[in-house]
Amino acid sequence: MNIQIFGTKKCFDTKKAMRYFKERRIKYQFVDMKEKGMSKGEFNSVKQAVGGLDNLIDQNCKDQDALALISYIANKEEKILENQQVIKTPVVRNGHQATVGYQPEIWQTWE
Repeated sequence: MNIQIFGTKKCFDTKKAMRYFKERRIKYQFVDMKEKGMSKGEFNSVKQAVGGLDNLIDQNCKDQDALALISYIANKEEKILENQQVIKTPVVRNGHQATVGYQPEIWQTWE
């Protein structure tokens, strides 16, 4: 199992996700989206695994201006990659599988 957790250090659900894997002694790699973020390949893999862009976007994110801009432009993927603060966290990847948000019931099936 090769777990990657994308999130921010202040996100409560990201902390819960890290604790979930730590308690089960499953190694994971944490990627702070404020410092690094997702590459285009990682983003496309996650988008495909979760069923599209709409499932990836956090409608309640703090940056409502960026969210409004993204909803009105044609090339949404490019703008989301530039403004990753609109992505719902945590994004947990295991190879080609991925989840958005805190979803331990799905992570159990990966073990």
